[in-house]
Amino acid sequence: MKILVLSDKEVLELLPMKECIAVMREALIALADGKAEQPLRTIIRPPDAKGVMGLMPAYMSGGITDHQAAFGLKAICVFPGNPANGKDAHQGAVLLFSADTGELLAMMNASAITAIRTAAVSGVATDLLATPGACNLAIIGSGVQARSHLRAMSEVRSIKRCRIASRHFEHAQKFAEELRQKFSFALEPVETIEAALDTADLIVTATTAVEPIVRREWIAAGAHLNVVGSSTPKAREVDSETMAAASLFVDRRESTINEAGDYLLATRDGVIGPDHIRGEIGQILNGTKPGRTSPEEITLFKSLGIAIEDLFAAEYLYRKARERNLGTQVSF
Repeated sequence: MKILVLSDKEVLELLPMKECIAVMREALIALADGKAEQPLRTIIRPPDAKGVMGLMPAYMSGGITDHQAAFGLKAICVFPGNPANGKDAHQGAVLLFSADTGELLAMMNASAITAIRTAAVSGVATDLLATPGACNLAIIGSGVQARSHLRAMSEVRSIKRCRIASRHFEHAQKFAEELRQKFSFALEPVETIEAALDTADLIVTATTAVEPIVRREWIAAGAHLNVVGSSTPKAREVDSETMAAASLFVDRRESTINEAGDYLLATRDGVIGPDHIRGEIGQILNGTKPGRTSPEEITLFKSLGIAIEDLFAAEYLYRKARERNLGTQVSF
């Protein structure tokens, strides 16, 4: 048998942001409708290792638009020190298996899929939850996800200005310099997070912060936040006051109450509980839960990144690569 191998460049070519946003809508609806299954991810955390490994399996039923039934597994290592060496912190592969025979069909670069699909899901959430006229974007962070989110936000809203803040101001400056020519709106590096959030109605946090970097008093009424960076129970990017003040939406409730530090630490502080989660994004999409209810409401999407998103992306990439005869066929 042969398997299809897709490199990072091939994934980027085959999965532009606009198309990925549409695929992620389908993935989240399928999950909400019970047409997909996924357990909680398994994390391996050796005490002496420089990083961790996550295993994220999922299954999707057939008959979902053009998607075929399939199993998938993302095996991903997260090494926080990689960016200092010019490497993505996420390293690994997404494996696609036939639902008919169990045969391995494809292996794809997980860093590229993760970068695109994570931002695309935030794009779906932003399109649903941000006010229609939201146009002042703040991005906290300057790495891979910050860059991907800039593209995703520009796909779903007419951005007029984007301010960027990073732990090191020179990183924010470099971000703006590298991307300024690719967008029609202004990219403004600023020295503090507070300055970035001033009058922002769209906010993205994509950092490696462990303690809160966003405070409630910096957030304007009516703003929408995509909280992306933290994905472990002991790390968070926003303070408890922000979590309490915002209408909270998630990609998967089960994942949030087990893995999301932004939620769990606010719960520990006694300011929110399970009822604070207004719904999953897929439930808003299928009409079983409401989204934003007023222009002044602060909405917050807590992104964890879940296996079904990787599986839908991989199945879409597999079909598109075969149609365009891209990728490498390897005997296995």
